[in-house]
Amino acid sequence: MRTVKRWRMVVLFATAMAWLESAIVLYGRLLVGRLEPYQPNPLPFMAELGPTELVREAATMVMLWAVGWFAGDTRRARWAFACLAFGVWDVFYYIFLRIICGWPRTLFDWDVLFLIPLPWWGPVIAPMLIATLMIAWGTLVALNDTADRPLRSHWPVWATAAAGAALALAVFMADAMRVANGGIEALCNVLPVKFNWPLFGVALALLAAPAVDVTRQLWRRAIELTEEELCA
Repeated sequence: MRTVKRWRMVVLFATAMAWLESAIVLYGRLLVGRLEPYQPNPLPFMAELGPTELVREAATMVMLWAVGWFAGDTRRARWAFACLAFGVWDVFYYIFLRIICGWPRTLFDWDVLFLIPLPWWGPVIAPMLIATLMIAWGTLVALNDTADRPLRSHWPVWATAAAGAALALAVFMADAMRVANGGIEALCNVLPVKFNWPLFGVALALLAAPAVDVTRQLWRRAIELTEEELCA
């Protein structure tokens, strides 16, 4: 019951943080006249506010990791709560933006997803799908991992997920990497024209490996408990 309460509090924290994030982004976009990111000169603030924005993004990641660290009892549970927080924050960020200003109009609207180390571009639904996987894995591990009954995924699972993460990053930053040699001005003005859905689909399947593996472990655990009850 205590773990469930922690799960609820992490979800509440991440949801509140998502509103804060969406409000900050809305203010910034209104100041530079870029409520919809996909338009000419999409990142005019980078010249003056770029360093501040980069630090803000990094600080956001630290905050999400910190709440996970405080919520979990084991190392795996801490990372699970952190992933849960990130996923909830990311999904509700777009939900709240839609409520506040009517954008995104559809799940396939282009957005600047992140700026570290280069601008990430992708349809809104793409990071939300990854966030959903993070919520699933984070919830399964956070609620079921204990010191006496740990949920351990071996290195091939994490290597698969790492390959998926690298592939997803390559898809998100493909356009930025294409013009990176042109300097900051080129990065600020690049607009993607096509999203590589087949490659992203492969990345998403690879990223699902930890959630699938944990589900398999829990299924096996349930079968073992059932067998023990029948033999008792």
